[in-house]
Amino acid sequence: MVAQVVSGLEVARSIQDDLRKQVSEMRKKVPGLKPRLAIVQVGGREDSNVYIRMKLKAAENIGIHAEHIKLPRDCTEAELLIRLGELNESPDVHGIIVQMPVDSIHPIDNHLITDAVSPHKDVDGLNTLNEGRAALGDLSGFVPCTPAGCVELIKRTGVSISGKRAVVLGRSRIVGTPISELLKWENATVTICHSKTANLNEVTKTADILVVGIGKPELVRGSWIKPGAVVIDCGINPIPDATKSSGQRLVGDVAYAEAIQVASHVTPVPGGVGPMTVAMLMRNTVTAAQRYVERLIAPVWPLKVLRLNILSPPPSDIAIARSQKPKDIGILVDELGLYPNEISQYGNTKAKVSLKVLDRLKDQQGGKYIVVAGITPTPLGEGKSTTLLGLVQALTAHRGRNSFACMRQPSQGPTFGVKGGAAGGGYSQVIPMEDFNLHLTGDIHAVTAANNLLAAQMDARIFHELTQKDGPLYDRLVPKIKGVRKFSPIQLRRLNRLGINKTDPDLLTPEERTKFARLDIDTTKIMWNRVVDLNDRYLRKITIGQSPTEKGFSRETSFDISVASEIMAVLALGKDIEDIKDRLSNMVVALDKRGNPVTADDLGVTGALMVLLKDAFEPTLMQTLEGTPVLVHTGPFANIAHGCSSIIADKIAMKLVKENGFVATEAGFGSDIGMEKFFDIKCRAGDDQPHCAVIVCTVRALKMHGGGPTVSPGLPLHQVYVEENLDLLNKGLCNLGKHISNGKKFNVPVVIAINKHGNDTQAELNMVKEYALKNGAFRAVICDHWAKGGAGALELADAVIEACETPSNFNYLYPLDLSIQDKIQKIAFEMYGAGKIEYTDDVLDKIKRFTEKGYDKFPICMAKTSNSLTGDPTIKGAPTGFTLRINDIFVSVGAGFVVPMVGEISKMPGLPTRPSIYDIDLNTTTGDIEGLF
Repeated sequence: MVAQVVSGLEVARSIQDDLRKQVSEMRKKVPGLKPRLAIVQVGGREDSNVYIRMKLKAAENIGIHAEHIKLPRDCTEAELLIRLGELNESPDVHGIIVQMPVDSIHPIDNHLITDAVSPHKDVDGLNTLNEGRAALGDLSGFVPCTPAGCVELIKRTGVSISGKRAVVLGRSRIVGTPISELLKWENATVTICHSKTANLNEVTKTADILVVGIGKPELVRGSWIKPGAVVIDCGINPIPDATKSSGQRLVGDVAYAEAIQVASHVTPVPGGVGPMTVAMLMRNTVTAAQRYVERLIAPVWPLKVLRLNILSPPPSDIAIARSQKPKDIGILVDELGLYPNEISQYGNTKAKVSLKVLDRLKDQQGGKYIVVAGITPTPLGEGKSTTLLGLVQALTAHRGRNSFACMRQPSQGPTFGVKGGAAGGGYSQVIPMEDFNLHLTGDIHAVTAANNLLAAQMDARIFHELTQKDGPLYDRLVPKIKGVRKFSPIQLRRLNRLGINKTDPDLLTPEERTKFARLDIDTTKIMWNRVVDLNDRYLRKITIGQSPTEKGFSRETSFDISVASEIMAVLALGKDIEDIKDRLSNMVVALDKRGNPVTADDLGVTGALMVLLKDAFEPTLMQTLEGTPVLVHTGPFANIAHGCSSIIADKIAMKLVKENGFVATEAGFGSDIGMEKFFDIKCRAGDDQPHCAVIVCTVRALKMHGGGPTVSPGLPLHQVYVEENLDLLNKGLCNLGKHISNGKKFNVPVVIAINKHGNDTQAELNMVKEYALKNGAFRAVICDHWAKGGAGALELADAVIEACETPSNFNYLYPLDLSIQDKIQKIAFEMYGAGKIEYTDDVLDKIKRFTEKGYDKFPICMAKTSNSLTGDPTIKGAPTGFTLRINDIFVSVGAGFVVPMVGEISKMPGLPTRPSIYDIDLNTTTGDIEGLF
């Protein structure tokens, strides 16, 4: 008998051909994708270099991008672990191998290193988790390459493994032990032999399948082999051979010339198992990339829902929130398809999401875009945030659709003032609600610091210009450092704006130096205030600069609340970091004495602002009570600014939910304020197309609009709000009708969510529903998500799904090329129902100056009370034909909108007689926050 030679070269070539086709198919599913293998080598052993060159060549042949990462011989174990951690975290790397042996002058634990490679990227199959899976018959992980290649070669002989007696010589971690496990799970009866096995040659003669990997040249003789056996030789050993130019040749652990006379099949050395090891490595890498692709294109997240333990009547919001243990945020991150290097965890319940996600998913089709707004609310709010959260809980936890809620971060002003928490309510909340309502990840504090740094720099510049002559001022602005004088990049930008095309500070003329150095800020025309994230009425008007060190240069100014800062609006409207930087640089803080704008860039502070805001660019990932994802980002004032969460958060969410998913984002207050600004400012800035508007209403608010008594926080509700009163409700329905009409003007389907309260009767709820449907609502549904969580908003979820499937022909309310006054009129007439606009002479003068500077091309951000469709908060219902008076106007150049002021809108709220402060405490025994909501 002469054995058939089992050529690993031929089988490997066949496998590589198949892998090449698989890579091509992957790239059709994900254009631009290329499987990536990282080969990490420490030192430069020549034998390792030979193996690496083989792997690189095979990878190139298949279409795998193999990166050879060379680390020096003095690389320490810690340094190697750090590098592997970076590769583990990168979504661009699909497979990782560490070339063994590690050639370092420092001691390195090889087992620690192989276990440091993520099991999901361990294409060598040497991580203990993958080895353990294989030992238990779970081959879903990665199988070591040489053993996998051996099994493949045996199968290619046509000999069935099942029922055969297999003998494995060698018990190494890389070959012997794993091949024995694989053969066992192929239903062979396996015997493992090693250097201490007695009567080894007798044992080997019992083998139908003999696998040898013992590391001794030609140990196994022909007489050791059972006639007709399949022999797989894993050894590769150099022995002296004077006939070779190298003086040696390679042989296996089996005496090949003898074995070929006895066995039925035998592998040669070289050319047998060696090429298969490389082929199996390539197969594992392609498999890893395929798993990445499957995860990327999977239509639904593998999200584990948190079960609610619903009590009736529901306990307090904080009691409900604390009754639910959130998922570890790392689990949610993995469920959403995010990678470790794309998030920064803040404890176990929240994490920042990197903007790198947008780059990785740039080709991913986004989902459906939904805005949640309300009718004109009572001071108690109508549950807009609660409805937003109930909707996404219903969509994801109950309808199995990917969905995100995108919310603003609450200011500590309302938290400690009147409103209390803003995490939703009942069984539709963000958790942990204490974190959500307090510091969260520090974004508002970053905005506060950046805003106040700009204010400090402005006042310092005013002081230094008032106390220095031109020459010394210029010299201090452009000092010599180690004998060299040069402009910083931000100073070069100022020179460019001034039309001074010089880069050498010494070449500027005296006139150019003065022009560059003096901003000449008019202290009566300063628009930039300091901010604090609290309600503090005594900061509404203050005097600064009273210290003797300021030499009498005092001025009156004021503080705003932090969320009213233009920097907050800029963060919310920036499409990416470059856009944010450009907007920050263009913020106008004052006018100079010639009436020209002075910007943050003129003050040299743009870069410093970027540094302070670096982490605030990223939205914060949290979860609902049912474990569905929430992105929290920015919190611009809704009646002064545009009152929406960030464009960046929405865009990240749109990519993560994928084509068939949903992103629901809130807009402050009613359709007249929040929704209109969402459409005309936010959607325009982000170039986004909304698919549906959800407008939240309550019986309580509609009764108020029908003439019901005042609703005040902290006071019991009047009897008309807790008893059925269809007549009063009917009179107030006109307010709902106006908000439906407002939504339809943008050509999007309007879904009315009737947020059910405990005192509402079925007759009242039905009256609202029937009215909404008769007055143009796409759907009107009664929602009970406060009491039931997502299960109470199923009908709302179904209505939203249906609305998003209808053709949308979204349009803005006005084109940008209209004049400022025409845009104001369009909003006032169409959204509010006004019949006339009045302007003060000062406003008309400002409009003229804004137009001259090109600000008339900005959208309009009306600053108006949220408590009425008019400018008077006491007027309820849906009045028409009234006069709207514009008593002031300013421009936020960085944010990119013009702000007409309707009435007195304070940018610094005050604390009421009895603020929420009285109820808030820290339990010193348990550490729990009490009384927050």
